Amino acid sequence: MSTRTDPLTGEPLAYQGEQPFGKADDLVIAGVLGADCDERLWVPQSDDVSFRPLLFSVSHGYFVNVLRVRKTGILSRHRHAGPVHAVTLKGRWHYLEHDWWAEEGGYSFEPPGDIHTLEVPDDVEEMRTLFHVSGAYIYVDPNGVPQGVEDVFTKLENARRHYASNGIGLDYLDSLVR
Repeated sequence: MSTRTDPLTGEPLAYQGEQPFGKADDLVIAGVLGADCDERLWVPQSDDVSFRPLLFSVSHGYFVNVLRVRKTGILSRHRHAGPVHAVTLKGRWHYLEHDWWAEEGGYSFEPPGDIHTLEVPDDVEEMRTLFHVSGAYIYVDPNGVPQGVEDVFTKLENARRHYASNGIGLDYLDSLVR
């Protein structure tokens, strides 16, 4: 790779042109994995399940978040309307329908149409997984009958209510929307 340098300083030169018209701003969030994360940033889904939103792409129909589970047992049964990418940051989990385990430091891909039941085993005190979810989760009963839907818009509304009521504020939330 060829890099041009400043002839006076020898330092690498940054791109000198204009960015494309309409390009969204970069989004950088410091301390996502830090233990000192403000607890108010975690949006509750139930007593022991919460998520930390990182990006809501309303124009492309996906969201990125860290899911935190502080209980064992069955979390949900769902079908994917789009692809899902996951990186397990802490703990481990699996799907009853598959023989693989998502373990700390591992990556998993879940294809559209897959139906599975997420379980956190008894020996896991806390599970954290970064999920990039395209489309929707369609929550289903054991026979596949739809029970509910979760997508970028329902996640965004849940976060909006939480941040409006806990002092974080909507300006912070708006910074996550693209």
